[in-house]
Amino acid sequence: MKMLINVPETVVADALRGMAAAHPELTVDVENRVVVRRDAPVADKVGLVSGGGSGHEPLHGGFVGPGMLDAACPGEVFTSPVPDQMARAAAAVDSGRGVLFVVKNYTGDVLNFDMAAELAEDEGVQVARVLVDDDVAVVDSTYTAGRRGTGATLFVEKLAGAAAEAGAPLERVEAVARQVVESSRSFGVALSACTTPARGVPTFDLPPGELELGIGIHGGAGPRAAGDDDLRRDRGHGGGRGAGRPAPGPARAGAGQRHGRHPAAGAVRLRRRGPPRARRAPCGRGPHPRRQLRHLARHGGLLRHAVPGGRGTAAAVGRASAHPRAALGHVTPA
Repeated sequence: MKMLINVPETVVADALRGMAAAHPELTVDVENRVVVRRDAPVADKVGLVSGGGSGHEPLHGGFVGPGMLDAACPGEVFTSPVPDQMARAAAAVDSGRGVLFVVKNYTGDVLNFDMAAELAEDEGVQVARVLVDDDVAVVDSTYTAGRRGTGATLFVEKLAGAAAEAGAPLERVEAVARQVVESSRSFGVALSACTTPARGVPTFDLPPGELELGIGIHGGAGPRAAGDDDLRRDRGHGGGRGAGRPAPGPARAGAGQRHGRHPAAGAVRLRRRGPPRARRAPCGRGPHPRRQLRHLARHGGLLRHAVPGGRGTAAAVGRASAHPRAALGHVTPA
């Protein structure tokens, strides 16, 4: 597969330099791999930090800003960031009211964020952690113990970020995040396999006319493949927790697109041609087919469903919807 990159070894650093060129409102530390909102730490505000392997852009760096994350830590492609990155990010955004780590449920992320929390607490930073485990396709996988963390990460960052921006204490921001996780479900479908920059060839074979069901976000195959006829007949995909549907309420659904040119490739080119106009999309209550969480140039989609409940969470939904940087369609331009 052809990619508009320089060399695989520098793709993350090049993309971060492009991001810095496009977003003067961010402080992008290319050497230490930390993206921070330029006005951090914001006085009297809980800080939100997340991160994960590169290749999922615009998650997480594309959602750093008022109303969402205060900092993001990109690792190498499909590789967890290291504890020093998260500890550095926590120190950069801590205003004295504590920091919430938003962690997707992958073994490397969990271990490294746990170590980062210990490092930050040794430096006097109060840290809380929320584990996102919304995927209903599998219970255990190559990368996880339990359910994988996928599309609900964006809902958590959006709603917990809105609560933090409104001045809620750490305990309340953590509670909002946990409530969103418990109310969210995701299920991924792939039309093609993923190709990483280092490998240069698809990670698995998917014959024409078939879909891969229950995919994660690291390029691997799902638990089963199906043709178009299978999908028309069988609507009972997913398992376990998927059967326990969220309670009725003001639902938010998103269809995260995973196709076409990956934003990181465009960010590399920004170093040479300068930043284009940012693309922003409105936030509403219907489905949002946006490029929010991806795995490189893999074709397919991720169906996400969240039902926030409770007065505090509902208020956070309203604040998040009103804030342009917290809009579900906001992406890092490419």
